[in-house]
Amino acid sequence: MTKPIFRGTCTALVTPFGERGIDFTALDRLLETQLEAGVEALVVGGTTGEAATLEHTELMALIAHCVRFCGGKTKLIAGTGGNDTRKAAETARAAAALGADALLCVTPYYNRCTQAGLLAHYEAIASAVELPILLYNVPSRTNVRIAPETCAALAQLPNVAGIKEADGDVGRVLKLHALCGEEFPVYCGCDDRILPFMACGALGAVSVLSNLRPGAVKALTDAALRGEYARALGLQREQQPMLEALSAAVNPIPIKAALALAGLDCGECRLPLTPADPELKERLIELLE
Repeated sequence: MTKPIFRGTCTALVTPFGERGIDFTALDRLLETQLEAGVEALVVGGTTGEAATLEHTELMALIAHCVRFCGGKTKLIAGTGGNDTRKAAETARAAAALGADALLCVTPYYNRCTQAGLLAHYEAIASAVELPILLYNVPSRTNVRIAPETCAALAQLPNVAGIKEADGDVGRVLKLHALCGEEFPVYCGCDDRILPFMACGALGAVSVLSNLRPGAVKALTDAALRGEYARALGLQREQQPMLEALSAAVNPIPIKAALALAGLDCGECRLPLTPADPELKERLIELLE
Protein backbone atom coordinates (compact mmCIF):
# COMPACT_ATOMS: atom_id res chain seq x y z
CA MET A 1 0.00 0.00 0.00
CA THR A 2 1.28 3.46 -0.87
CA LYS A 3 1.39 6.35 1.62
CA PRO A 4 -1.78 8.47 2.03
CA ILE A 5 -2.57 10.77 -0.88
CA PHE A 6 -3.53 13.56 1.52
CA ARG A 7 -4.55 14.35 5.08
CA GLY A 8 -7.28 16.90 5.71
CA THR A 9 -9.62 18.42 3.13
CA CYS A 10 -10.14 17.40 -0.48
CA THR A 11 -12.74 19.34 -2.43
CA ALA A 12 -14.93 17.35 -4.81
CA LEU A 13 -15.03 20.08 -7.44
CA VAL A 14 -18.12 20.98 -9.41
CA THR A 15 -17.61 21.28 -13.16
CA PRO A 16 -18.62 24.74 -14.40
CA PHE A 17 -20.63 24.62 -17.61
CA GLY A 18 -21.44 27.27 -20.16
CA GLU A 19 -23.28 27.22 -23.47
CA ARG A 20 -20.27 25.72 -25.27
CA GLY A 21 -19.18 23.17 -22.71
CA ILE A 22 -16.85 23.57 -19.76
CA ASP A 23 -16.53 27.18 -18.59
CA PHE A 24 -12.81 27.39 -17.91
CA THR A 25 -12.98 31.02 -16.78
CA ALA A 26 -15.41 30.07 -14.01
CA LEU A 27 -13.27 27.03 -13.25
CA ASP A 28 -10.22 29.25 -12.73
CA ARG A 29 -12.13 31.41 -10.24
CA LEU A 30 -13.20 28.31 -8.36
CA LEU A 31 -9.69 26.84 -8.36
CA GLU A 32 -8.23 30.11 -7.09
CA THR A 33 -10.53 30.09 -4.04
CA GLN A 34 -9.46 26.52 -3.30
CA LEU A 35 -5.76 27.28 -3.52
CA GLU A 36 -6.16 30.39 -1.39
CA ALA A 37 -7.87 28.31 1.30
CA GLY A 38 -5.03 25.80 1.24
CA VAL A 39 -7.03 22.63 0.72
CA GLU A 40 -4.85 19.57 0.58
CA ALA A 41 -6.38 18.01 -2.54
CA LEU A 42 -8.97 18.38 -5.29
CA VAL A 43 -11.08 15.78 -7.08
CA VAL A 44 -11.98 16.64 -10.67
CA GLY A 45 -14.43 14.61 -12.70
CA GLY A 46 -16.09 12.94 -9.71
CA THR A 47 -19.74 12.66 -8.77
CA THR A 48 -19.97 16.35 -7.85
CA GLY A 49 -18.21 17.14 -11.12
CA GLU A 50 -21.00 15.41 -13.07
CA ALA A 51 -18.66 12.81 -14.51
CA ALA A 52 -21.61 10.82 -15.87
CA THR A 53 -22.37 13.59 -18.37
CA LEU A 54 -18.79 14.47 -19.33
CA GLU A 55 -17.53 13.34 -22.70
CA HIS A 56 -14.11 11.68 -22.61
CA THR A 57 -12.51 14.65 -24.36
CA GLU A 58 -14.10 17.01 -21.83
CA LEU A 59 -12.78 14.99 -18.90
CA MET A 60 -9.28 14.99 -20.38
CA ALA A 61 -9.42 18.75 -21.00
CA LEU A 62 -10.68 19.29 -17.44
CA ILE A 63 -7.86 17.25 -15.90
CA ALA A 64 -5.19 18.87 -18.06
CA HIS A 65 -6.43 22.37 -17.25
CA CYS A 66 -6.52 21.74 -13.49
CA VAL A 67 -3.05 20.19 -13.53
CA ARG A 68 -1.66 23.28 -15.29
CA PHE A 69 -3.53 25.77 -13.11
CA CYS A 70 -2.66 24.14 -9.78
CA GLY A 71 0.97 23.59 -10.70
CA GLY A 72 1.62 21.18 -7.85
CA LYS A 73 0.18 23.51 -5.18
CA THR A 74 -2.29 20.82 -4.15
CA LYS A 75 -2.86 17.16 -4.97
CA LEU A 76 -4.96 16.65 -8.08
CA ILE A 77 -7.10 13.49 -8.01
CA ALA A 78 -8.83 12.54 -11.27
CA GLY A 79 -12.14 10.69 -11.30
CA THR A 80 -11.60 7.83 -13.72
CA GLY A 81 -14.04 5.13 -12.61
CA GLY A 82 -16.70 3.51 -14.73
CA ASN A 83 -18.82 0.43 -15.23
CA ASP A 84 -16.69 -0.86 -18.11
CA THR A 85 -13.39 -2.13 -16.73
CA ARG A 86 -11.55 -1.79 -20.02
CA LYS A 87 -12.62 1.82 -20.49
CA ALA A 88 -11.93 2.67 -16.86
CA ALA A 89 -8.36 1.37 -17.22
CA GLU A 90 -7.89 3.37 -20.44
CA THR A 91 -9.18 6.52 -18.75
CA ALA A 92 -6.85 5.91 -15.81
CA ARG A 93 -3.86 5.68 -18.14
CA ALA A 94 -4.89 8.86 -19.94
CA ALA A 95 -5.28 10.78 -16.67
CA ALA A 96 -1.88 9.58 -15.51
CA ALA A 97 -0.31 10.80 -18.75
CA LEU A 98 -1.84 14.26 -18.18
CA GLY A 99 -0.13 14.62 -14.81
CA ALA A 100 -2.80 13.71 -12.25
CA ASP A 101 -1.38 12.85 -8.84
CA ALA A 102 -3.87 10.10 -8.07
CA LEU A 103 -7.11 8.49 -9.23
CA LEU A 104 -10.57 8.18 -7.69
CA CYS A 105 -12.22 5.00 -8.96
CA VAL A 106 -15.90 4.52 -8.24
CA THR A 107 -17.37 1.03 -8.11
CA PRO A 108 -18.99 -0.15 -11.34
CA TYR A 109 -22.62 0.95 -11.52
CA TYR A 110 -25.70 -0.59 -13.15
CA ASN A 111 -23.85 -3.87 -13.88
CA ARG A 112 -24.11 -4.76 -10.17
CA CYS A 113 -21.05 -6.98 -10.14
CA THR A 114 -20.21 -9.43 -7.37
CA GLN A 115 -17.40 -8.96 -4.85
CA ALA A 116 -15.27 -11.16 -7.11
CA GLY A 117 -16.10 -8.77 -9.93
CA LEU A 118 -15.02 -5.81 -7.80
CA LEU A 119 -11.70 -7.50 -7.09
CA ALA A 120 -11.08 -8.20 -10.77
CA HIS A 121 -12.20 -4.69 -11.77
CA TYR A 122 -9.84 -2.87 -9.41
CA GLU A 123 -6.98 -5.28 -10.03
CA ALA A 124 -7.22 -4.53 -13.75
CA ILE A 125 -7.14 -0.77 -13.17
CA ALA A 126 -4.33 -1.00 -10.63
CA SER A 127 -2.23 -3.03 -13.06
CA ALA A 128 -2.79 -0.44 -15.80
CA VAL A 129 -1.21 2.49 -13.91
CA GLU A 130 1.36 3.22 -11.23
CA LEU A 131 -0.54 6.16 -9.72
CA PRO A 132 -2.12 5.84 -6.27
CA ILE A 133 -5.76 4.74 -6.49
CA LEU A 134 -8.51 5.77 -4.11
CA LEU A 135 -11.40 3.29 -4.02
CA TYR A 136 -14.82 4.96 -3.98
CA ASN A 137 -17.68 3.29 -2.13
CA VAL A 138 -21.00 5.08 -2.77
CA PRO A 139 -23.82 2.50 -2.80
CA SER A 140 -26.56 5.15 -2.91
CA ARG A 141 -25.36 5.96 -6.44
CA THR A 142 -24.11 2.60 -7.70
CA ASN A 143 -26.18 0.01 -5.82
CA VAL A 144 -22.87 -1.78 -5.20
CA ARG A 145 -21.07 -1.86 -1.84
CA ILE A 146 -17.41 -2.76 -1.34
CA ALA A 147 -17.42 -5.33 1.43
CA PRO A 148 -14.78 -4.69 4.11
CA GLU A 149 -13.27 -8.09 3.32
CA THR A 150 -12.98 -7.12 -0.35
CA CYS A 151 -11.37 -3.83 0.63
CA ALA A 152 -8.87 -5.75 2.73
CA ALA A 153 -7.91 -7.83 -0.30
CA LEU A 154 -7.60 -4.72 -2.47
CA ALA A 155 -5.49 -3.00 0.17
CA GLN A 156 -2.76 -5.52 -0.63
CA LEU A 157 -2.32 -4.01 -4.09
CA PRO A 158 0.75 -1.75 -4.05
CA ASN A 159 -0.96 1.35 -5.46
CA VAL A 160 -4.30 1.21 -3.62
CA ALA A 161 -3.96 4.21 -1.31
CA GLY A 162 -7.24 4.20 0.57
CA ILE A 163 -10.98 4.50 0.18
CA LYS A 164 -13.51 7.30 -0.02
CA GLU A 165 -16.42 6.12 2.12
CA ALA A 166 -19.74 7.68 1.10
CA ASP A 167 -21.81 4.95 2.73
CA GLY A 168 -22.48 7.10 5.78
CA ASP A 169 -21.88 4.21 8.16
CA VAL A 170 -19.32 5.37 10.73
CA GLY A 171 -18.87 1.79 11.90
CA ARG A 172 -17.30 0.92 8.56
CA VAL A 173 -14.24 2.97 9.49
CA LEU A 174 -13.63 0.69 12.47
CA LYS A 175 -14.35 -2.44 10.45
CA LEU A 176 -12.03 -1.37 7.61
CA HIS A 177 -9.20 -0.59 10.01
CA ALA A 178 -9.72 -3.91 11.78
CA LEU A 179 -9.34 -5.80 8.49
CA CYS A 180 -7.01 -3.54 6.49
CA GLY A 181 -4.85 -2.20 9.32
CA GLU A 182 -5.10 1.07 11.20
CA GLU A 183 -2.73 2.71 8.73
CA PHE A 184 -5.14 2.14 5.81
CA PRO A 185 -6.39 5.59 4.70
CA VAL A 186 -10.13 6.09 4.99
CA TYR A 187 -11.72 9.38 3.88
CA CYS A 188 -15.21 10.58 4.75
CA GLY A 189 -17.42 11.17 1.73
CA CYS A 190 -20.36 12.63 3.69
CA ASP A 191 -19.95 16.22 4.91
CA ASP A 192 -22.36 15.81 7.82
CA ARG A 193 -20.25 12.96 9.24
CA ILE A 194 -16.73 14.39 8.97
CA LEU A 195 -16.15 14.63 12.71
CA PRO A 196 -17.40 11.15 13.70
CA PHE A 197 -15.51 9.56 10.81
CA MET A 198 -12.28 11.31 11.75
CA ALA A 199 -12.78 10.59 15.45
CA CYS A 200 -12.86 6.93 14.43
CA GLY A 201 -9.62 7.22 12.46
CA ALA A 202 -10.43 8.69 9.02
CA LEU A 203 -7.65 10.92 7.66
CA GLY A 204 -9.92 13.60 6.23
CA ALA A 205 -12.85 14.28 3.94
CA VAL A 206 -13.70 14.50 0.27
CA SER A 207 -16.11 17.39 0.60
CA VAL A 208 -18.90 18.98 -1.44
CA LEU A 209 -19.36 21.86 1.01
CA SER A 210 -15.75 22.94 0.53
CA ASN A 211 -16.62 24.18 -2.97
CA LEU A 212 -18.45 26.96 -1.14
CA ARG A 213 -16.65 27.09 2.22
CA PRO A 214 -13.18 25.58 1.79
CA GLY A 215 -11.76 27.43 4.77
CA ALA A 216 -14.48 26.21 7.10
CA VAL A 217 -14.11 22.57 6.06
CA LYS A 218 -10.32 22.79 6.31
CA ALA A 219 -10.63 24.25 9.83
CA LEU A 220 -12.83 21.28 10.77
CA THR A 221 -10.52 18.60 9.38
CA ASP A 222 -7.43 20.33 10.79
CA ALA A 223 -8.99 20.42 14.26
CA ALA A 224 -9.96 16.75 14.03
CA LEU A 225 -6.46 15.77 12.88
CA ARG A 226 -5.03 17.55 15.93
CA GLY A 227 -7.45 15.70 18.19
CA GLU A 228 -9.25 18.93 19.12
CA TYR A 229 -12.64 17.27 19.04
CA ALA A 230 -14.53 19.88 21.08
CA ARG A 231 -13.48 22.57 18.59
CA ALA A 232 -14.23 20.25 15.68
CA LEU A 233 -17.69 19.58 17.08
CA GLY A 234 -18.44 23.30 17.19
CA LEU A 235 -17.27 23.68 13.61
CA GLN A 236 -19.35 20.70 12.47
CA ARG A 237 -22.43 22.14 14.16
CA GLU A 238 -21.89 25.54 12.51
CA GLN A 239 -22.11 23.96 9.07
CA GLN A 240 -25.12 21.73 9.76
CA PRO A 241 -27.84 24.13 8.47
CA MET A 242 -26.01 24.54 5.16
CA LEU A 243 -25.35 20.80 4.94
CA GLU A 244 -29.05 20.09 5.36
CA ALA A 245 -29.81 22.50 2.52
CA LEU A 246 -27.17 20.90 0.31
CA SER A 247 -28.83 17.52 0.81
CA ALA A 248 -32.31 18.82 -0.07
CA ALA A 249 -31.84 17.85 -3.73
CA VAL A 250 -29.55 15.58 -5.70
CA ASN A 251 -25.90 16.65 -5.60
CA PRO A 252 -24.62 18.85 -7.27
CA ILE A 253 -27.89 20.77 -7.80
CA PRO A 254 -27.79 22.59 -4.42
CA ILE A 255 -24.07 23.33 -4.35
CA LYS A 256 -24.16 24.85 -7.83
CA ALA A 257 -27.10 27.03 -6.79
CA ALA A 258 -25.26 28.10 -3.63
CA LEU A 259 -22.11 28.94 -5.56
CA ALA A 260 -24.07 31.11 -8.00
CA LEU A 261 -25.75 32.96 -5.13
CA ALA A 262 -22.36 33.48 -3.49
CA GLY A 263 -20.88 35.05 -6.64
CA LEU A 264 -19.11 31.97 -8.02
CA ASP A 265 -21.52 31.06 -10.80
CA CYS A 266 -20.60 27.68 -12.27
CA GLY A 267 -23.63 27.33 -14.51
CA GLU A 268 -26.47 24.86 -14.23
CA CYS A 269 -26.21 21.10 -14.01
CA ARG A 270 -26.54 19.08 -17.17
CA LEU A 271 -29.70 17.16 -17.85
CA PRO A 272 -31.18 15.00 -16.51
CA LEU A 273 -30.33 17.10 -13.43
CA THR A 274 -32.45 20.25 -13.33
CA PRO A 275 -31.94 23.66 -11.63
CA ALA A 276 -32.70 24.19 -7.95
CA ASP A 277 -36.34 25.02 -7.26
CA PRO A 278 -37.32 28.46 -5.88
CA GLU A 279 -37.85 27.16 -2.36
CA LEU A 280 -34.34 25.73 -2.18
CA LYS A 281 -32.86 28.94 -3.55
CA GLU A 282 -34.68 30.98 -0.91
CA ARG A 283 -33.37 28.68 1.77
CA LEU A 284 -29.82 29.06 0.46
CA ILE A 285 -30.15 32.84 0.31
CA GLU A 286 -31.14 32.93 3.96
CA LEU A 287 -28.19 30.76 4.95
CA LEU A 288 -25.71 32.77 2.88
CA GLU A 289 -26.92 36.00 4.45
